Amino acid sequence: MVDAIYIVTLVSMLLVLLATFSSLIAFRFGAPLLLLFLAIGLIAGVDGLGIAFDNGPAAYFVGSLALALILFDSGFGTSIHAFRQAAGPAVVAATIGVLITAGLVGAAAHYILGVTLMEGLLLGAIVASTDAAAVFFLLRVGGINIRDRVRSTLEVESGSNDPMAIFLTIVLVQIISSGGGFESLSVAVLLLFFKQMFLGVLFGMAGGLMIVGLVNRLRMERGLTPIFVLALSLLVFSLAGAVGGSGFLAVYVAGLSAGNGSIRSEGTIRRFLEGVSWLSQIIMFLLLGLLATPSQFASIALPAAGIAFFLIFVARPVAVWVSLLPFNYQRAETGFIAWVGLRGAVSILLAILPVLYRLDHGMLYFNTAFIVVLISLVVQGWTINPVARRLGLVVPPRIGPVDKVELELPGTAHHELLAYRVVADSPVARGVRLPRWARPSLVIREGKSMRYQFAGRLRAGDYVYLFISQRYPRLLDRLFASPAPVAEDDVEFFGAFAIDPTRPVTELQAAYGPELEPGEEDKTIAELMRDRLGGRAEYADRVAFGPVELIVRDVDEEGRIVSVGISLAPEQPKAQIPLFLNLRDMRDLLARAFGRKKAEAREQEAKAGHEEPEPAGADDEPSKADAEHPL
Repeated sequence: MVDAIYIVTLVSMLLVLLATFSSLIAFRFGAPLLLLFLAIGLIAGVDGLGIAFDNGPAAYFVGSLALALILFDSGFGTSIHAFRQAAGPAVVAATIGVLITAGLVGAAAHYILGVTLMEGLLLGAIVASTDAAAVFFLLRVGGINIRDRVRSTLEVESGSNDPMAIFLTIVLVQIISSGGGFESLSVAVLLLFFKQMFLGVLFGMAGGLMIVGLVNRLRMERGLTPIFVLALSLLVFSLAGAVGGSGFLAVYVAGLSAGNGSIRSEGTIRRFLEGVSWLSQIIMFLLLGLLATPSQFASIALPAAGIAFFLIFVARPVAVWVSLLPFNYQRAETGFIAWVGLRGAVSILLAILPVLYRLDHGMLYFNTAFIVVLISLVVQGWTINPVARRLGLVVPPRIGPVDKVELELPGTAHHELLAYRVVADSPVARGVRLPRWARPSLVIREGKSMRYQFAGRLRAGDYVYLFISQRYPRLLDRLFASPAPVAEDDVEFFGAFAIDPTRPVTELQAAYGPELEPGEEDKTIAELMRDRLGGRAEYADRVAFGPVELIVRDVDEEGRIVSVGISLAPEQPKAQIPLFLNLRDMRDLLARAFGRKKAEAREQEAKAGHEEPEPAGADDEPSKADAEHPL
């Protein structure tokens, strides 16, 4: 028994270390890191190195706890600004979108696999949700900077769509195991869903407030604080599930509430949760890889691949398009959100349930879901960056790099000490004064420390230590930021020069001569751009204005345009997707179609009006016949 403990620990830690080192390969070659975790588990499994692991209940239990921790960390790291920006469309995509995906994939599975519609719907529910771990890794660690609204939508959707898929899967598994059919999907199921979601949100909000209150009131050791938060998050998860609510939704909402509250030792908690989330992902993917039997994949590979490609190219795009239709997303934005629908550990975890309930096709669900996840991670995970660039959604960084170090001091619940490095051509290097709420205490210049009052004007290379409020504004980052580094192919993002967005648009018209639409003469440049962008302006948005392009250089916290650039050489149009028309596009198409028809009708009327009867003669005199037979 003692020897077995050492052997199991040795093998487990070797697998964890191998998974950790695989991150170097992922960052070097752009491979989806979670795919490597899964591959390591497969290689170490029964068909590889021979590690036999077939404990489905243990895998489901450990996977559920790991998923809860990942969701809590996802919520804790999501800003309230990002949540508010994308809450509506993301929630619709996480509910209606999951239902549409499950229905379409279920119908496809019915014809491809030859199962009943109810069994096909179960498979659709299993693979309906995107994987929060995969999406957050690609967006936060993947090295691409995409538009804020798209990023926020993907993050909130990936963190909130798991409860819907889990609920559908559990309900359908219970119905099929009891021998029921579609008649069992009654109003009671709908009420049960609303009950779970309501209790999940309620317990999550209460749990977030509880976490913030207890951490701020109890003065425990700094090393114990993040462990205390971790235990409280799992307490919220278990309590919500025990009373009939969605524990996964509750833990995500709790993380969102706690992460955006004024909590003590936030930096320490955030770094600890990041490490726990990575460890949870590694353990979950390794266990699921060990649980699989690749030798069984051959018999189901082609049908499973057909379902995977149907999910990627049909079901997910249709579900996203329908969900985002009322919110007037651009076609490129909708297309990218549809493409970033990676399936991961959640789908494999849910595929364990049919095996645990001993359904007739239990292993069919598991093996099919596993192949779908593998294809999704390979096809979608490996192409996120080029697709984003092809669709023109990659934008330069909003500000340049800021060397910022958070130092947590004992007893400073509301203040912290930050260290900034002064970079060349930053506002503070040019002499801009620090705001009064920032309290500089120390300057380090060329290895020597001095008081800020005696340092004189700050120079490039100085390190400045400041006491500030824990919820400091973005202004401080801007003061210490250099102009964003611009690559040679990114110059067009900023334009040749900047103009004041509050100036009247007629000044631009006088300079460049484009025709204005009725009602635009009295608008400012910012108002014109916002109207032509559908009422919403975002960093790096572009508006064609005759021979030039107007570029949104920056927006404030309330979404108002504060800086506009002019590009004298408009960039070539990015790839246009002929699909994913929003309501605004449809209205414009109808307006153009009706306008074209009206123009053609007016043209025909004009032609008919200009047509004259044949002249009677050269002298326009009436003919003899007409004279003899007058009208």
